[in-house]
Amino acid sequence: MKNRNISIITIGLFIGAIIGGVIGNLMGWMLPEGVVKDFFLTSINFDIGSSIGNEESIIVIDFKIITLKFGLSLSFNFTSIIGLATAYYILRFFR
Repeated sequence: MKNRNISIITIGLFIGAIIGGVIGNLMGWMLPEGVVKDFFLTSINFDIGSSIGNEESIIVIDFKIITLKFGLSLSFNFTSIIGLATAYYILRFFR
């Protein structure tokens, strides 16, 4: 991965996480109620705004003339992490 453009790596990992998340939601949709369904549907959320202390998960900068709002929220479940790992593994061998 030494000669790779960072944007290709980022896009590949992003697509792997998306595909893994979709597969996890489909598996959770098809499975009956129980522990396995909870395992695939339980996710970990990361918010930029909540880490600063804002309850709305957004960062607000008010200049009285213009107000800027920034926010980023990431949600990972088990299969999205597996998708990230698979995308990383595939990116290692294809140039």
